[in-house]
Amino acid sequence: MSTSFERYQKRKLISSYFSVVLSIGLVLFLLGVLGLLVLNTKKLADHFKEQITLSVFLKDNAKQVEIDQLQKSLALAPYTKTATYVSKEEAAEQHSDEIGENFIDFLGYNPLKNSIDVQLNAEFVTTDQIASIAEEISAKGYVEEVSYDKPLIALLTDNVKKISFWILTVCAIFTFIAVLLINSSIRLSIYSKRFIIKTMQMVGATKTFIRRPFIWINIKLGMLGALLALLVLGALLYYMDLNFPELSLLEDYWILGALFLGVFILGVLISLLSTFFATQRFLNLRTDDLYY
Repeated sequence: MSTSFERYQKRKLISSYFSVVLSIGLVLFLLGVLGLLVLNTKKLADHFKEQITLSVFLKDNAKQVEIDQLQKSLALAPYTKTATYVSKEEAAEQHSDEIGENFIDFLGYNPLKNSIDVQLNAEFVTTDQIASIAEEISAKGYVEEVSYDKPLIALLTDNVKKISFWILTVCAIFTFIAVLLINSSIRLSIYSKRFIIKTMQMVGATKTFIRRPFIWINIKLGMLGALLALLVLGALLYYMDLNFPELSLLEDYWILGALFLGVFILGVLISLLSTFFATQRFLNLRTDDLYY
């Protein structure tokens, strides 16, 4: 009979520990994902900004020497990421592929212009700076027009600011919720041992002596939960890097290392503090209050 009861108690204890580890791991994983979003907000914003193209259309009488010189000067400019020359024939072919028919046969001539497509570095993709760059390029006599999507740039700049603010706000809220959830899980596990705590106290054990094993066990559970969260987070990062290599998520080793270390320390720290205050509460309760 005693062996059966001991096995039941052991299973109950393992189940309690498993639920604590799982809840800590899940909460820390969500925090890790939010941390990734916060750390990579600028990188994501820069990625989208660098997809915006500044198209420099050239006059038909522009000399090849002038075109080559302009392309080289644009490629060397501090605001340029890439500068690609697109002839009117290449542009017509691309346009025909997009619409699914040869519009030159219909019109009888090619209305498109030779152009240089410039992709800018992210820090220069603002309404004022692009307008200044476009004005400088337009001043050249052989340039017909400089075209870019003005509404999109203004919308992108505004949305990046809004998204950054809301990501930080959500991260702060989730951190608070994470602390509450982990604290609740640990308090519930200690609540089931409140009579043991009070019995030890009644036979003369000091508060520090009683607290020590609870703190040590829950620190280990916090470490296991953190390791579980980091394994899943690492798998998610690997998957994202395979499918979106342009984001270069795995290149910033120091940032990723700091994030992983932060998640691990947070798991240990929350477990430590939650256990300390939970055991302190039951140590300070009167014996009659343990039944409520």
